[in-house]
Amino acid sequence: MKTKQDYIGDIAEIRSMMERTSKFLSLSGWAGVMAGIYAIAAVYLAYTVLGFNPGGITYGTAPANPAPALPQLLTLAIGTLLLAVGTAVFLSHRKSSKRGENLWNSTSRRMVTTMIIPLVTGGVSILILLSYGLVGLAAPLSLIFYGLALYSAGNFTYSAVKWLGGIEITLGLIGLGFISYGLICWTIGFGLLHIVYGIYIYYRFEK
Repeated sequence: MKTKQDYIGDIAEIRSMMERTSKFLSLSGWAGVMAGIYAIAAVYLAYTVLGFNPGGITYGTAPANPAPALPQLLTLAIGTLLLAVGTAVFLSHRKSSKRGENLWNSTSRRMVTTMIIPLVTGGVSILILLSYGLVGLAAPLSLIFYGLALYSAGNFTYSAVKWLGGIEITLGLIGLGFISYGLICWTIGFGLLHIVYGIYIYYRFEK
């Protein structure tokens, strides 16, 4: 005959199974840390090598001194994005394999689907603004749209992702209000916060 502890154990196991089927729990904390490091390195290169100055913006007309190396800046941004995504996929795949789970399942597909719309919308909007020379809006808007994507994804994975999304949105709005600090907000959002988030996920759920 089962004891009280047996029933408690059964309930915990059922709860764990339900959580695994309804939540995507293969996100790697180290992926967040690496994404943060990539972002900080990209900011350093953009500011010191490419001379990117998000404060150089004039509303209504193109700025007199736009980004001096816009193609190189876009290449750097895309390269950083691909590196971060590639690292996340690799580490998440390794984590899911250890857990005996399929990385690309119905939950992960729903999560990615909810993220696509704000990310694509944000990317296209930023490209349009850059074509008009409004470089100062790129950093804060990328934070806002990325934050919206994370907030939506938080419904399918760790709740910390939703909190991270909310903070990214807040930083983006601050960056819109204070354009000259947009790059600082971007560094905090994509760099420092990713590192903090990754460390939290690792010690809370992986270690």
